[in-house]
Amino acid sequence: MANSTLQALSQSEPQITDPLHELLRQGARDLIAKAIEAELATFLAQYVDQRLGDGRQAVVRNGYLPERTIQTGIGDVSVQVPKVRDRSGGDARFNSSLLPP
Repeated sequence: MANSTLQALSQSEPQITDPLHELLRQGARDLIAKAIEAELATFLAQYVDQRLGDGRQAVVRNGYLPERTIQTGIGDVSVQVPKVRDRSGGDARFNSSLLPP
C-alpha cells in the first residue's frame, strides 16, 4: 500500500467570493471604523483640557496600530485601531470596547 490516493489540501488556493459578500464585508469594515472613531472622539474629549506647559494638548491621536483581522458573522474583516499618545508622560491609553484586545 505504498501508493496513496490522499492529497493534502493547499491553504493557498484562491477563495471564491461573490460581489455581495465583499460588499457586506466592506460595509462592516466601514461601520466598525466609524464606531471606533466615535469612541476615540469621546475618549479624547475627556483630556481636551489637559495641556502641556507650552499650551499644546497633552493627549493626542498618533496614527494607527498595525492592521489586524477580527472575526465577524460574515467572515474575517481587517480593521485599524487608532493610537493615542500621552505627551505628559501619564498613562492615558485608548482601548476600544468594541474590539477584543
